[in-house]
Amino acid sequence: MRIEQLTFTRFLAAIPIVLFHYSREIFPFNTPALNFLVVNANMGVSYFFILSGFVMAIAYGNRQSIDFGDFVKRRFARIYPVHFLAIILLLVCFVARNSPCSDYRGLLLNLTLLQSWVPGFALSFNVPAWSLSTEMFFYLSFPFIFNRLYRIEGNRKYLIYITIFFFIIAQILLHIAIKPTPLGEASTQFLGFAMYSPITHINEFLIGNIAGFFFVEKKIKTRNYDLPIIGLLVLLILTFKYNTFFILHNGLLAFIFVPFILLLSANNGFISKFANMKIPVFLGEISYSIYILQYAFVTLWGENSVRTNATFFYPYLISLIIVAALSFKYIETPLRTIITNMDIKQLFSRKKF
Repeated sequence: MRIEQLTFTRFLAAIPIVLFHYSREIFPFNTPALNFLVVNANMGVSYFFILSGFVMAIAYGNRQSIDFGDFVKRRFARIYPVHFLAIILLLVCFVARNSPCSDYRGLLLNLTLLQSWVPGFALSFNVPAWSLSTEMFFYLSFPFIFNRLYRIEGNRKYLIYITIFFFIIAQILLHIAIKPTPLGEASTQFLGFAMYSPITHINEFLIGNIAGFFFVEKKIKTRNYDLPIIGLLVLLILTFKYNTFFILHNGLLAFIFVPFILLLSANNGFISKFANMKIPVFLGEISYSIYILQYAFVTLWGENSVRTNATFFYPYLISLIIVAALSFKYIETPLRTIITNMDIKQLFSRKKF
């Protein structure tokens, strides 16, 4: 099952993340009217994690079981080709600028998607790829979640208990790490663990799973939910504007993201009709390339120039979208098809003569 109106929301989350990284000194994003939104725009990563869990649940929710090898192969085919392209582009930048890569450990961790597990290396080499490292852990976990927890009816309650446990742990660790305590401020490594570790983000994926299974079981009726969806977006903006205490990372915004995803999935109003049009769907499809190529591409342009000069930032943003579209059409989609269709067992088996 694929719900097209959700695809466009990936673009709506990816572009603000780019703005969060590179537009804070650029007009009009540096004005009071928009700056509070930009500084919170990295919450799009939390949305990605929850949406990923939801999409996995609705894609496999009606199956009896999931084959681990086939599932991981398909997920690898989805994320790795463009991730590898970003690494190649960064290496080209180093060569072109005659500044050889010195972060060999970070490069190795990025290639193996293990960087978010190693303290101090989550943001190494290709910065946004930390979320891929975390996402890969979710993918490796999902067949177990589905086969052993969701499909066995008596075990479903444990999925909820596990999700609540990891949610509480994530919030406690994050608030301890960011807010000073009587014992002083947290170490940089502890802060990195609380912010980027798969352990502190698994609750978001699990929340998405639960919402997806809820949707698969037809617990929400199809109708026009345009007004409630708009209301949730207004609530999100107000939360960004007036929240001064809570750290919103690591799943705390699930109370807005989950109903938003559920209502949009069941919506048949104008918002969904617009999101189902070809251009919004295409923008959603290229959002992964936008997200994962943003750092490599800003390195090509010159990060400091993009951050501080509008004459660099806007051409950078437009060209990033164009390159992402080309990447989706000529790299991401063809390689995904090739890898998905590969028979891994036959590839590694001994040839018979």
